[in-house]
Amino acid sequence: MTRTLSLLIGLGVCSVALAHHSAAMFDKTKELTLAGTVKEFLFTNPHTWIYLIVMDERGTDGVWELEGGSVSHMVRNGWTSKSLAPGDKITIKVYQRKDGTMAGEFHDVVTADGHELSFSPINN
Repeated sequence: MTRTLSLLIGLGVCSVALAHHSAAMFDKTKELTLAGTVKEFLFTNPHTWIYLIVMDERGTDGVWELEGGSVSHMVRNGWTSKSLAPGDKITIKVYQRKDGTMAGEFHDVVTADGHELSFSPINN
């Protein structure tokens, strides 16, 4: 009885955790490469964030809101809270949100000096 109850509770916790980490909002069939200037880098849980100023084809600046992995996931891939700073010029690969907004999930970053930072999204 106790073993069965523990198993059911464990499965419930796992399903909630997986639901939280759903990447269904991102279009994984279309990878975009953006070049821009870091406005802000948040090295926070449950997800890291890069706010990136990108100039569109009309010459207008817009801010992309880009979601990354958890701090622990990013640290395992070599990231630190000082990996990016406001003003840094970067090129970044993202999966845009399906709703077409300037938002997405990032996974590969190259800084102006050629330093590469990456992480594998949890739900590829």
